[in-house]
Amino acid sequence: MKLNLKIAKVLVQLINGESIPNSLAKGRLIDDLVAENIIYRKGKHKKSLELVNEKGLHIYLANQLQINDLYDYIILKENPNSTRAESTKITTDSKVSKERAFKGFLVNSYNSITAELNNNAIIINPQKGSFIFIYDYESFKIPKEITVVGVENTKNFSEIHKQKYLFKNLNPLFISRYPQNQNRDFIKWMNSIPNNYLHFGDFDFAGIGIYLNEYKKHLSEKATLFIPKNIRSDIKKGNRERFDKQRISFEIDEIQEPEIRELVQLIKKEKKGLDQEYYIETDR
Repeated sequence: MKLNLKIAKVLVQLINGESIPNSLAKGRLIDDLVAENIIYRKGKHKKSLELVNEKGLHIYLANQLQINDLYDYIILKENPNSTRAESTKITTDSKVSKERAFKGFLVNSYNSITAELNNNAIIINPQKGSFIFIYDYESFKIPKEITVVGVENTKNFSEIHKQKYLFKNLNPLFISRYPQNQNRDFIKWMNSIPNNYLHFGDFDFAGIGIYLNEYKKHLSEKATLFIPKNIRSDIKKGNRERFDKQRISFEIDEIQEPEIRELVQLIKKEKKGLDQEYYIETDR
């Protein structure tokens, strides 16, 4: 994914406090920033964009695109006579940086799962403190009865055995959302297999936005959002500050799943958001 000059200038306008018509800034990068609750897309028909997390924007640009200075990046793009050294210093225009070190994604499980990789059997059963990275995901196959569970936060993914009680009726294979730049590989793989997808994330507007924008729109009916049965009482123990800082980055009227609409109304009523880390048991 690249940042073109037009969108770069739009980001500067947003940093300066301007509101930009959504029609002037379309693309996967903007969608990702909305899903991360860095940019807020408001309005039902004439949508506009506003920046809600400037620090998060700079961190995203540095981590995902290796752009350490947005303003220098724009100067570089506007100056075709920039040297290769200047280009490499500011952004990822070198051949090496354009290439991803790895394709694929991380998997984890607290049950032993017999899968297939390159036509050979593979046992998914990592020791605590370790994961398995699936590189040749095109040949990775799992039993049809396995439910693929996407885990939003790294702590939950690393301590999934402490959340086994949440998935008693499932035989799950857990997939990490991070590193996020591997997400395209996961979506491609998920669409090539018959298994269902269950998204386990934070119970706030940002978490719902991630599910809708990164997964549901690509996986359609295969995807559902995991909502704990005690969410009504649990969310009362959530965080008011994170609710105050977040804005809805999706259209409530466009949500087809009634359970999610109810969750949105519950969050608005309680004015709290709940980290998924809340569900990690501490007595094990």
